[in-house]
Amino acid sequence: MSKVKYYYDPESLSYRKIERKKRNTFKYIMVFLLASALFAFLFVFIAGHYFESPKEKALKRELTNMQLQFDLLNKKMSEAEAVLANIEDRDNNIYRVYFEANPIPEEQRRAGFGGINRYKDLEGYDNSSLIVSTSKRLDKLQKQIVVQSKSLDEIALLAEEKEKLLAAIPAIQPVSNEDLTRMASGYGMRSDPFTKARKMHWGMDFTAPRGTPIYATGDGVVVRADSGSSGYGKHIRIDHGFGYTSLYAHLYKYNVRKNQKVKRGDLIGFVGSTGRSEAPHLHYEIFKDGNRINPINFYYGSLTAEEFSKLLEHASLENQSLD
Repeated sequence: MSKVKYYYDPESLSYRKIERKKRNTFKYIMVFLLASALFAFLFVFIAGHYFESPKEKALKRELTNMQLQFDLLNKKMSEAEAVLANIEDRDNNIYRVYFEANPIPEEQRRAGFGGINRYKDLEGYDNSSLIVSTSKRLDKLQKQIVVQSKSLDEIALLAEEKEKLLAAIPAIQPVSNEDLTRMASGYGMRSDPFTKARKMHWGMDFTAPRGTPIYATGDGVVVRADSGSSGYGKHIRIDHGFGYTSLYAHLYKYNVRKNQKVKRGDLIGFVGSTGRSEAPHLHYEIFKDGNRINPINFYYGSLTAEEFSKLLEHASLENQSLD
C-alpha cells in the first residue's frame, strides 16, 4: 500500500490529504524512462569508446597482423625490384651488348597499363589508396618480369646462334705446326713463281711434304671437292655458314666428298702439288660474304701467342708465292 501524504493548509489551519493526479503520475513515469534511456545511451557510448569487446579485440589483433604482413610484402617487393633492376642493367649493358642486340628502352620496361580503370573495384574503402598503390606496384613488377623473361628468351637464341658461329668460323691452322716445313707465302702482293711479276696473292701457302694431313678449320658442309677451278688443281671448299667459306688447294687426294658435313679438326685431304703449283704445299683462302679476306686473322684457335707472332712475321714478307 502506498503511503498517504499530507500538506498543511494555513487558511483552514489543518492538514489536508495530497491528492495525486493521474496526469502527473504519467509525467513522472515519462521523465523517469527518458532519464533511464539517456543514462543507458551514455553508458553504452562511454563503454564502447573506452572499453573493447572481445570481438573488437580479435579484429584489432587481426588488423595488426595484416599491417605486419603488408610491411613484409612491401619489403619483399622492394627486394624483388632491386634484383630485377640489376638483371635489367646486366641484360642491357652486358648480354645484349655481347650478342650485338639492341637494348630494351627504359620506357618499354616501365610502361604502365592504359585503357579502363583496372582498380575501380578497390575504391571506396578506408585504405583504398594504399590498396590501389600496392596493386599498381605489383602489376608493374609483373609486367617488368614478363618483359625481362622475353628478353632472356631472345638472349638464349642469340647465344645458341653465337655458339654455332664460334664453331663455324675458320679458327685453326689447316696444317699442324709439326707437319710444316715453313710458311712459304702470305696474303698480299707477291712475286708470281711462273711469270715473276708482282700480283695479288689471295691466300696463304703452307709448305709441307706430299701426303701431309689437311684439317677443316671450322664446322661446315663441303660444297666442292674437285679440280674444276683453274689453277687450284684438286681443291676443297667448305661452306661454314654466316657468310664464311674456306678453300684448300693443290691437294694430293681427298678424304671427304661433296655435301659431307665436317667438324673443325676433321681430316679432309692431303697436301699435294696439283694445278698451278711449283712445289708441294697447301694454298689456303678464306671468303667472307664472297670476298677474300686475310686468313692470318683466323688462327686464334690453334696457335700460341709466340707461334702466331712468328707466323705473322713470315706472312708479312714479300717473297715469292708457290702458285
